[in-house]
Amino acid sequence: MLAKQQQEIAAAALGLAGAAVRAGARSTIASLWQIDDESTAMFFSAFYQELKSGKITKAEAVHRAQLKLLKHPNYHAPSFWSAYVLIGNWL
Repeated sequence: MLAKQQQEIAAAALGLAGAAVRAGARSTIASLWQIDDESTAMFFSAFYQELKSGKITKAEAVHRAQLKLLKHPNYHAPSFWSAYVLIGNWL
């Protein structure tokens, strides 16, 4: 009973990203708080460009996309780049 309650709490904490993983997605990216649309578009554009560019892991692509935001003059504050988390398969 306790294990089931812990799973339900974890699922609620992960929100839509957790639901995607439970539904069969190997991995998903979530944000821990609401983020500006323009910086989110920049993050995901950079993330997918990194994935297409070579044989790097999803975790490294997230890291590089975060660094791109960190270096941008409008999005260098941690509230823009640090909210993204990769859930599931990191490879």
